[in-house]
Amino acid sequence: MYHGDPAGNGVAASVSSVSLSSPAWTSPALDGQLYGEPLVWDGHVFVATENDTVYALSATTGAVEWSSHLGTPVPSGSLPCGDISPTVGITGTPVIDASRAEIFVVADEQVKGSPAHELVGLDATSGKTEVTQDVDPKGATPSALLQRTGLTLDAGRVVFGYGGNYGDCASYRGWVISVPEAGGTAAEFAVDAGSGQSQGAIWMGGAAPVVDAQGNIWVSAGNGSVYSSSHAYDDSDSVLELSSALSLLQYFAPASWATDNSHDLDMSTAPALLADGQVVGAGKARIVYLLNGSSLGGIGGQQASLTDACGEDIDGGVAVEGTTVYLPCLSGTIAVQASSSPAGLRMLWRSSAGGGPPIVAAGLIWTIGQNGDLYGLNPTTGSVQEQTSVGTPANHFPTPGVGAGLLLAPSADRVVAFSAPSGATSTTTSTTATSTSTSTSTTTTTSTPSGQGGSNTGVIVAAVIGGLVVVGGLIWLLVARLRRRR
Repeated sequence: MYHGDPAGNGVAASVSSVSLSSPAWTSPALDGQLYGEPLVWDGHVFVATENDTVYALSATTGAVEWSSHLGTPVPSGSLPCGDISPTVGITGTPVIDASRAEIFVVADEQVKGSPAHELVGLDATSGKTEVTQDVDPKGATPSALLQRTGLTLDAGRVVFGYGGNYGDCASYRGWVISVPEAGGTAAEFAVDAGSGQSQGAIWMGGAAPVVDAQGNIWVSAGNGSVYSSSHAYDDSDSVLELSSALSLLQYFAPASWATDNSHDLDMSTAPALLADGQVVGAGKARIVYLLNGSSLGGIGGQQASLTDACGEDIDGGVAVEGTTVYLPCLSGTIAVQASSSPAGLRMLWRSSAGGGPPIVAAGLIWTIGQNGDLYGLNPTTGSVQEQTSVGTPANHFPTPGVGAGLLLAPSADRVVAFSAPSGATSTTTSTTATSTSTSTSTTTTTSTPSGQGGSNTGVIVAAVIGGLVVVGGLIWLLVARLRRRR
């Protein structure tokens, strides 16, 4: 499945090399800001805007081949707080089910004068609407929710998360939602679900929920409303493993979870599932945690941690190659290496370049900085090998995409495409724990507004919203099963 993981969970054809000497094409200005990652499928590049419009661009020229305007976006001024302006429409990276030739988005729309979140499925070849369903959780206040994670697929269902608007205003809870692709009864999981509790956003810097080879769903949750460890734990500030039916299977939270909650120190990256069964998570506390995937250990249950990993928040999707995890620190990408015997984490390098969710392609780590530059970093040293301006992004977590021999970079309202040099080939593919795909992704490896990411063969999920979490799916499954039997 292909994520713009947004994280998330990505699988796709990669490019063997990329030339930044000049763009292959730049799309026309689109009708709203771009917060999600570009996706590639069947010769098209797909993007969605904060004006509630989905575009299919030609992968050859960047020309608009079709567009579908889904509804009236929500005026920013009508929301209790937030930092997306002037309207809030489609914020999370879409997902494509190649077996259905269908692209799914969640659109924030004005419905009968009030905000509502609508899951919309479109025919990916024509833009024709196939399904529309209200997906606001029962009892929730839609204006208090922001659908920021990328979307993913799990056994014929669309899975995504909700957090609050930037500023944590009004009353909301973090949610994971799962809806049948053809429409129907949604499954729901709420963080901070106790009486009087709130917050616990599922936003992950725009990364998509990660689906492992068993079909279980992995997310991280932000700060909750419980500020004292003498109170019952509320599932906040955590890494959570949920079943495909959204039952909580296990969790990890730092021992400092209550203090973290009081200081808005979210766990805010997509969980990185490593091939040996370990899991890496991080967040605004700037601490990287190494976890045992088969036994997350609850509160304070980490195998190891790396403090002061970077100078700013770590938010968004991640990229993985073997035991090395590339993390989206806002002050610049960092690389951390995990070990299992003994369990530990080692800082490989810190870069002052980029900072947006990274992906791995053509032998480099690609990341977009707030200065509007696209960087290609050396995976061993972090040094800048390639750099070019693509235009200032609309949000803090712009994520590149890969597919059709192209490296794709979103700016505020355009997509800039770079191609492999003449004679280069695009033969390398990658897989994740969620599925297989033929779209954007990276080589053998495994983002969001400033406010608050099952194995289905042939499914393409939101590219790498935040990066591609490429997990050696079957290996991870076998290791996890063996450990659970002990």
